[in-house]
Amino acid sequence: MNKEKVVFYCKNCGNEHSKWHGQCKYCKEWNSLKEKKVSSIKAKSHTEFGNYFKKENIPLRMSEIDSESEIRLVVKDDEWNNVLGGGLVPGSVSLISGEPGIGKSTLLLQISMKFDKRVLYVSGEESLRQIKVRSERIGKGIGQTYFLSETEIENIFEQIKEINPEILIIDSIQTLHSKMIDGSPGSVNQIRECSSELIKYAKNTGSAVMLIGHLTKDGNIAGPKVLEHMVDIVISFEGDNNHSYRILRAKKNRFGSTSEIGIYEMLSSGLREVKNPNEIFLTQNRSEMSGHAIGMSMEGMRPLTLEVQALVSTAVYGTPQRSSTGFNSKRLNMLLAVLEKRAGVQLSNKDVFLNITGGVKSEDPSLDLAIVSAILSSYHDTPLNDKICFASEIGLSGELRPVQKLDKRISEAKKLGYQVFVTSNFKKDLAEIKGIEILGLDKIGSLITKLFE
Repeated sequence: MNKEKVVFYCKNCGNEHSKWHGQCKYCKEWNSLKEKKVSSIKAKSHTEFGNYFKKENIPLRMSEIDSESEIRLVVKDDEWNNVLGGGLVPGSVSLISGEPGIGKSTLLLQISMKFDKRVLYVSGEESLRQIKVRSERIGKGIGQTYFLSETEIENIFEQIKEINPEILIIDSIQTLHSKMIDGSPGSVNQIRECSSELIKYAKNTGSAVMLIGHLTKDGNIAGPKVLEHMVDIVISFEGDNNHSYRILRAKKNRFGSTSEIGIYEMLSSGLREVKNPNEIFLTQNRSEMSGHAIGMSMEGMRPLTLEVQALVSTAVYGTPQRSSTGFNSKRLNMLLAVLEKRAGVQLSNKDVFLNITGGVKSEDPSLDLAIVSAILSSYHDTPLNDKICFASEIGLSGELRPVQKLDKRISEAKKLGYQVFVTSNFKKDLAEIKGIEILGLDKIGSLITKLFE
């Protein structure tokens, strides 16, 4: 006789509970538990479902493990290879997330066509005809790529057995479902179990798997939080509809750095690599405009020139507004407090608006000096010389602190034609760099004296 057991699972994190609670004890979300009936017959079918590409493993001593260097799957796309740490690792599972319409499918379609390996691209959102129309618009060679429009994972595995791909792309994981698992496509249970089977397939066969994931309205990846822990690489594809530039950023990478970024430009013919990003985020003819400053940021090993815009105006309402786009608003409030306390700049009755141009988001504290300079420029209504570049962190005492990879930042500023580089005076050997003036300062007061008096 078929016995059914009732459990409750959290629709937010996917964890199971033996009885109903008002709050999930794992993720602390309220009213997120849903009832689920578990059948013993279903459980048996699910066990058979997990036997796809099963491989017998035995424990090995460290000396018995093959220590040959890993072979990366490299494509003719330097931005992609750079973010992944040198290419895709065989047997790895990557999760690529991003806002709707940002270009996730276009990116992986282009990448799939650049591999010289056998690739299976599975789409649960588009028909084969739609994929072909988009590939013709992109205008790339198809190579050894196979395309399949399917959402049932059992049928996908049957096709995998026939094709035996070295790379599998799923667009998207939220559209997959199994007939052996309760729940509709996109439910926590379906996403967790289908992802688990795809990960087993990757580890047992050595094929690389790439999954496209949707975002919720809160900016989190739809599905159980455990999905991000299960995969090897989590990549976000960032940007907005008001700008044509997209940033590929690794949030988790078991095989490389998480500090590298890749920059693309969205065109009618697809995504184009941006080889020199330092020229695309800057406004021309800034010499007569106050509130502009140039900061030299670092994204991994890449120096990135960013333009900071600030607007300081008299507050109309009782409480001054503080708005930041592309930069941490809490850090902006800290810098404003430091300016008022350590430099005597009265901002308590001023609205302050900050923007990093080009739709770029940065957490690099070396932008502190550029942000403060832009705010002071707008406050005094005094334009800064457009040949000055800034890079330094600012402490709570108003001191200018040193930043990492300063020599690379200065070399990049010199190459781009900047004549003065303003930073902390912590390093004494900066004067040895020829071709650009290094202005080393110790605190915010020195900055005001040098540039605004």
